[in-house]
Amino acid sequence: MSEQADVVVVGLGPGGEYVAGTLAEAGLDVVGIEAELVGGECPYWGCVPSKMMIRAGNLLAEARRVPGLAGEVDVTPDWDRVAGRIRGEATDDWNDQVAADRLTGKGGRLVRGTGRLAGPRRVTAGGRTFEARRGIVLATGTRPRIPPVPGLETTPYWTNRDPMATKELPASLLVLGGGAIGVELAQVFARFGCVVTVVEGQDRLLATEEPEAGELADSVLRADGATVLTASRARRVSHDGTAFTVHLDGVEQPLTAERLLVATGRRVDLATLGVDTVGLDPAGASVDTDGQLRAGEGLWAVGDITGRGAFTHVSMYQAQIAVRDILGQPGPDADYRALPRVTFTDPEIAAVGLTERQARDQGLRVRTSSVPIASSTRGWIHGAGNEGFVKLVEDADRGVLVGATSAGPSGGEVLYGLNVAVHAEVSIEQLRHMIYTYPTFHRTVEAALGALRR
Repeated sequence: MSEQADVVVVGLGPGGEYVAGTLAEAGLDVVGIEAELVGGECPYWGCVPSKMMIRAGNLLAEARRVPGLAGEVDVTPDWDRVAGRIRGEATDDWNDQVAADRLTGKGGRLVRGTGRLAGPRRVTAGGRTFEARRGIVLATGTRPRIPPVPGLETTPYWTNRDPMATKELPASLLVLGGGAIGVELAQVFARFGCVVTVVEGQDRLLATEEPEAGELADSVLRADGATVLTASRARRVSHDGTAFTVHLDGVEQPLTAERLLVATGRRVDLATLGVDTVGLDPAGASVDTDGQLRAGEGLWAVGDITGRGAFTHVSMYQAQIAVRDILGQPGPDADYRALPRVTFTDPEIAAVGLTERQARDQGLRVRTSSVPIASSTRGWIHGAGNEGFVKLVEDADRGVLVGATSAGPSGGEVLYGLNVAVHAEVSIEQLRHMIYTYPTFHRTVEAALGALRR
């Protein structure tokens, strides 16, 4: 016999948990289904523990900069402290009881199991079937994309989760993939003394961002002692019980390392979710939604599964819109023009909106500028660790920014003003006539505005 509910939420990552908890607080009968931990990837294996690792690595780097600016210091890395903090402060040793209690405390019902659609407004999980009177929200996120490299599947390779849980620092680490996850973790492990090699198939790191961002990531990784190989692809992987051996296309000498981290992107798995039972393509790369996050009659989708970016902030943004729609409250459609993202390397590499290439591909007449952070007074004062730049992308016909990159110390924080400018379509002339605080890193934005090509 089917069990009744107002709303069934499949997947309780940040967006799904928000939807389930908020609707329950609003008085709806909500069932939340989760196959792993309530809270999802971000608090247990992603954003939170990785930033703890990055914070620790950055402290080591700052300490090593002391001799050039402030005196002398001896630096002794201790991975035990990082691992202990992740277990004790971030993840409760991967126990989600606090999050589970948070949901049930708001009135939601938690079901442990893998949710699968079984037709319109029907979900099965753990041998039970639920019927949703108002509808279903899909929020099942993504999983690592593992490339079809011969030999890889039979080896004990790492995905993004394993570095978060490791108690022991490997002597050497080979990273397949030079996207945000790959470069962030590569820098952390290099700063803790691990011998790190990054292998990226594209011709530069951070291939979806501005070329200057990839060049910056490359240079700072090398400065931390990492080896970076771009335009290189693994063609065979093996493991002898102690170490990995990776053969690259066009390279005679194979690479060896104690650990192998696969960071080659993430993917959705719609087939196992049963989306065919509601008329969606099980082979699709994402779930298409309208501006109110509707994927069909009585069906909504939020988070990574929508293909709008594998970011917690996107999931939470979409979740708020979906909640309003389910409750019948008016509100604006989702707007992704000013989608922000940050790669938390040192320096941070933050961006919003379109890259120069993307803007040109859309047929815009583009003006750009790029100004180094070190050329600003604050950058000069900062000294060691002041690598970075501000790049602006202007739609010259409308006189507004459509994209920007803020790379440098606190680059993610500096991005905020640029995010507002892109989102609100503030005119370049208005931005040029603002007052920019002196001496700050964000004052570099003023210089970049002045440098826009005419």
